[in-house]
Amino acid sequence: MRYHRPTHLLCASALLLTTALWGGAKAADITVGLSGTITSLDPHFHNNSSNSNVAEHMFDPLVARDAGAGIVPALALGWTLRGPTTWEFKLRPDVRFHDGRPFTSADVVFSLGRTKTVKNSPSSFALYTRAIKRVVALDKLTVHVHTDGPVPMLPRDLTGVLMVSKAAAENAATEDFNSGRALVGTGPFKFAAVRRNERIDLVRNAAYWGRQGQWDKATILLLPNESTRTAALLSGKVDLIENVPTQDVRAVAARPGFTVASAPSFRLMYLHLDGARAQTPFAFGLDRKPLARNPLADLRVRQAISKAVGRDALVAKVLEGMGVPSDQLVGPSGAGHAPELIGSRQDIAGARRLLAAAGYPNGFRITLHSTSDHYVNDRQVAQTLAGMLGRVGILTDVQSLPAPVYFARGNKLEFSLMLGGWNADSGMVESSMKALLAGFDPATGMGASNRGRYRSAAFDQALLAARVEFDDARRGRLLREANRVAMRDVGLVPLYIHTTVWGSKKGWNVTPRQDGRTYIHQVVRASAPK
Repeated sequence: MRYHRPTHLLCASALLLTTALWGGAKAADITVGLSGTITSLDPHFHNNSSNSNVAEHMFDPLVARDAGAGIVPALALGWTLRGPTTWEFKLRPDVRFHDGRPFTSADVVFSLGRTKTVKNSPSSFALYTRAIKRVVALDKLTVHVHTDGPVPMLPRDLTGVLMVSKAAAENAATEDFNSGRALVGTGPFKFAAVRRNERIDLVRNAAYWGRQGQWDKATILLLPNESTRTAALLSGKVDLIENVPTQDVRAVAARPGFTVASAPSFRLMYLHLDGARAQTPFAFGLDRKPLARNPLADLRVRQAISKAVGRDALVAKVLEGMGVPSDQLVGPSGAGHAPELIGSRQDIAGARRLLAAAGYPNGFRITLHSTSDHYVNDRQVAQTLAGMLGRVGILTDVQSLPAPVYFARGNKLEFSLMLGGWNADSGMVESSMKALLAGFDPATGMGASNRGRYRSAAFDQALLAARVEFDDARRGRLLREANRVAMRDVGLVPLYIHTTVWGSKKGWNVTPRQDGRTYIHQVVRASAPK
């Protein structure tokens, strides 16, 4: 196994555009509008891209991702496999937390262990650490991570786990992070203030170990409302926004003084189906009386739902082309892509035949739950899907909820049909498979976000075999098999892979990232045009 020891962190290398500032007293300040609702500032509470995006300004992982989702050293200078189940991480020296304490192996031991102990997590970060049996500090800058069996992807998994200060967090609850009291990291910014659901204020960490950004102060405004977010950019309230609403992309790009940048992401949007229970809470007959049996437990009904979806039309009309239709868990360039699954086109007649064969010749009613403020065009996508399902006889009501309510209720399995999204931050389809489709097992962290409770022994067997396979070709074949099994079972209904679009004032340059992150310290303000 290779030992990585580059001389510097590479994830900001693409940003070497210019560091000259325009004049003015606030030249070193920046205000950014983020699109997601933040459910917690605790970096180990809720495995949610919006939460992590904010936390990663204050905390660092051992291993980071560059803009193309390759892995690069962060707080770990390098890593090597010392045996089939032992990884050694060499830590970066002279790194200090925001309070001046040195970062050591004791903080790594504590942080990796803490992911498994945070209470009431809607989606646990233990997804990335459950295979870890124990972590041993050999000295202040050397850690051995012992796993329960071979885990070849462990360094990539650890890109999702941020390191916290043992001294600051050992006796802290999630609320201590939410208030800011425990927000002591090693990241490029220090916490300054928070106004819940509105804004987070940060200041430069002058002692940051990595490449210093331009900004002395950074203000993050939480702007989940699409029109508000665009208006904030065009009015000058913010300098940069993420997830430009699809209907506004062309207008922002054409507006003098503004520009857009985009990148294909790893976020798969999908429908989760409650197919495991004998009854499901939001399925009704046409007379609006609860159904005695769960229609989603029938493979033919799940197949009918998939056939009812016009993925091309969804992307073209609702997303203005800002996405790629997907009929499986991973795109053509990803490990595990199965070419034979391509071709899930809308088939209204076929869907109706399947419903009739399942005993629903006249259809039934169901409620589709979605977020109202979390994913791009989430409400519009849900309403469009409802119309598509209605065409085959599945009369669909839509309830769009604020993200904290949606995730809390979804975690309690209160829904029948859910519009969800999963950003495979690591860039690997294993992340989606482990979280969304693996058999739910709190002891191992598998299936942490499997809210449909899909379970397949064949899928789990292929996925687990892939997880311990060091050979890339064999791992790809195993992931392909897992993908085939889940899609033939319709364990979930893939819809599209999201394209991330950023909008900014002209001259404020953001590097588009495939993981969809908006990193303020990687934003560069160029010189004023002559």
